[in-house]
Amino acid sequence: MGRSQESFNKKEIRKKKEKKRQEKEKKKLARKDSDSKSSLDDMIAYVDENGMLTSTPPEPGVKKKTKAEDIEVSVPKQTGSRRNDPIRFGRVTFYNDSKGYGFIEDSDNRQSVFVHASEFQDDISEGDEVTFEIEQGPRGAAAVRVKLT
Repeated sequence: MGRSQESFNKKEIRKKKEKKRQEKEKKKLARKDSDSKSSLDDMIAYVDENGMLTSTPPEPGVKKKTKAEDIEVSVPKQTGSRRNDPIRFGRVTFYNDSKGYGFIEDSDNRQSVFVHASEFQDDISEGDEVTFEIEQGPRGAAAVRVKLT
């Protein structure tokens, strides 16, 4: 079957394939030309004393010596910012008497802590100022030993 019997659609597909092949060849030649001009030195990046990436190498005389003991790998120890007293202060923001649970807003960090009615040591209602301790319950942090202030 000769090309004279090709349909219009087949001719268009052949033209697209030829055009794509020519574009691919042009890209290949352009890439080949640009590779010869670039070198490894153009691709290297340096880190300065502030931790920023730069294209200029650091000066050898300006290096700072760091002792391995001075590098902290873990979370730094807290110094005096947190109380050792486990008793916390807060306000009851929500309490459902029929279901027997509620939430206390911690006055230090404004986080809401779950509390069950079985942990109340006094009669407590919504809006009361309370003292409590936090322990891990089955579903996360929970207030225990809740008392009125």
